[in-house]
Amino acid sequence: MEDGAATLTALTATAAARIVPLLPRVPKTWIVSGGGARNPTLMRMLAERLAPARVQTADDAGWSIDALEAQAFAYLAVRRLRGLPISLPATTGVPRPLCGGVLAEP
Repeated sequence: MEDGAATLTALTATAAARIVPLLPRVPKTWIVSGGGARNPTLMRMLAERLAPARVQTADDAGWSIDALEAQAFAYLAVRRLRGLPISLPATTGVPRPLCGGVLAEP
């Protein structure tokens, strides 16, 4: 179990770092929210892999770790319900604006 958690933590930090070369500009600061922001091992790994950029929690930036993540998912959900795109070529590289997912209705 510990090996699995360690592997997933390292995978998460490595995946975040692998996006850097694809960005138009290298971020000077990374702000982490959600449960991962409470994981000291993940935060250390992110700091190592994203250096020299600063890695901080949403709380440290003056935002709520939990509220920020919840607000982001709520925003995406409302856009999806209204048929608006949640993924765009300029942000994710998709071929056209996409609404994502399948809406299951009762």
